[in-house]
Amino acid sequence: MKTKKRVAGKWRSWETTEGVIRAPHRSMMRAMGLTDKDIEAPFVGVASTHNEVTPCNSGISPIVNEVKKGIFSANGTPFEFGTITVSDAISMGTEGMKGSLVSREIIADSIETVCFAERYDGLVTVAGCDKSLPGSMMAMARLNIPSIFIYGGSILPGSWKGNDIQIQTVYEAVGQYQLNQIDDEELRNIEIRACPGPGACGGMFTANTMSSIGEALGLSLPGSASEPNVDQRKIASSREAGHAILNLLKKNIRPSDILTKEAFENAVTLVVAMGGSTNTALHLPAIAHEAGVDLTLKDIHNISMRTPLLADMKPGGNHVMLDLDKIGGVPVVMKRLLESGLFHGDCITVTGNTMEENLKNVVDPGENKVVYPVKKPLSKTGGLVTLFGNLAPDGCVLKVAGHQFGSKFSGPARVFEQEEGVMEALQKRDVHEGDVIIIRYEGPKGGPGMREMLSVTGALVGQGLGEKVFLITDGRFSGASHGAMIGHVGPEAAIGGPIAIVQDGDTIEINLEKFELNIIDFFEWKNTESTNSSNHKIIENEIVFRQSHWKPIDSKYKSGTLGKYIKLVQPASKGAVTG
Repeated sequence: MKTKKRVAGKWRSWETTEGVIRAPHRSMMRAMGLTDKDIEAPFVGVASTHNEVTPCNSGISPIVNEVKKGIFSANGTPFEFGTITVSDAISMGTEGMKGSLVSREIIADSIETVCFAERYDGLVTVAGCDKSLPGSMMAMARLNIPSIFIYGGSILPGSWKGNDIQIQTVYEAVGQYQLNQIDDEELRNIEIRACPGPGACGGMFTANTMSSIGEALGLSLPGSASEPNVDQRKIASSREAGHAILNLLKKNIRPSDILTKEAFENAVTLVVAMGGSTNTALHLPAIAHEAGVDLTLKDIHNISMRTPLLADMKPGGNHVMLDLDKIGGVPVVMKRLLESGLFHGDCITVTGNTMEENLKNVVDPGENKVVYPVKKPLSKTGGLVTLFGNLAPDGCVLKVAGHQFGSKFSGPARVFEQEEGVMEALQKRDVHEGDVIIIRYEGPKGGPGMREMLSVTGALVGQGLGEKVFLITDGRFSGASHGAMIGHVGPEAAIGGPIAIVQDGDTIEINLEKFELNIIDFFEWKNTESTNSSNHKIIENEIVFRQSHWKPIDSKYKSGTLGKYIKLVQPASKGAVTG
């Protein structure tokens, strides 16, 4: 067999297609209907998260088909393969939710494994639900082959009594039902109308936050983050992505060219300007880790302090992704940030152009109620802050978008070892204004898996307690959660962090002037030798004393996926990565 000139963009797949010794390999390819032309073309993996597990991903198959058409028409050869996803909303409040964050790692590992083993030249991923988005981007960073991310698209809002409703409405309706504010019929009507079809949850929750991040990082085509799943523009942009991946192969543009420190700063800037999910503080550091970029909680906080809140988006605001799409989508927000000097315009993107070039022709819709001007923002600072202190030496995360907490809040601790205890207390109406609820042993190792707590936060809001109590946990929250809720407290309880030694009645203070989370007094004062020293020193000594007498709780998860995860997972402050 004659040696042929290698086709441009066929970087790695030639290892499986060229020469006499690869005749068996080509034979296997021909069994799938490939011709000589197909075998000689660049190979592009198309990772699909289509499934019937969740509506977020049930509408992805048509999108994947269009990607493949685009690749074929641009003279590439696509290879579709699948990966897992789980439904956070369906597993919420159950033991199964422990598998949610774990699934992010499995998704990244599986995409990496297939593309590495099959020697694909490029990659397009199509993902819809919360963990499949960052998992896909993590795999892209690891592989460092030309890659494009496609969001499966947002769900359309439901409607009841003339108002738009969505999944957040249902969770909060449960709390209202518990207070007898609505009856069975009202709850059922909300339940059956909130989610009218395929697509990811409609607010600026985790999926839409991560899709927006895809655009801000430069991994997605401009404007694609806000397209609803059922909109024909999603079909067209997905086919265009198939063309674009071949362009990246020809130009040798890889994720390492795109995922720079400046690109991550852009992503954080966009998130805090849009009031995005607290899960940003897990997923962006994880993607950055895979890209070899250092991104810390302090970085996120500092960017938020200099970035105004522009978008009035649910859960803290009034609008869903469809509303943002109607006024021009994510590019409108990014252009306003760029023109105000808050965005890096020279970052390269998957179009082959810079961010500034991509945004050049974006039409600003002018005054509207979805995205506010930089000079007249909803808030002068961004929607996420991070706090440190003697209760969170490694930091924790608070979403402030759409809320007025005041500068200080203090109250007695109500300690629960896991979230089920809080739900029981809420059902008994045994959570009261002024309480500081501590939920521990829900961190990366202690959960394991950092269960989201939308059932708890939704019930709190539904009972009118969303800003009248503070909820503090080493676990995390759904992007649909809102209220006075602090997550990702580190070090977590399972490894002896200070949150493990808090007792009922200890006084906890949230200080938003200093951005600190502290124990400031103990309910039972004892075992302290330094009674003549400062209160700060006494508290330090008491924390050390209690920690010296703390014993770890033995996990029941010894084997399987969760057992392996406990052994490998890093702290939440480092993105809860496993590598």
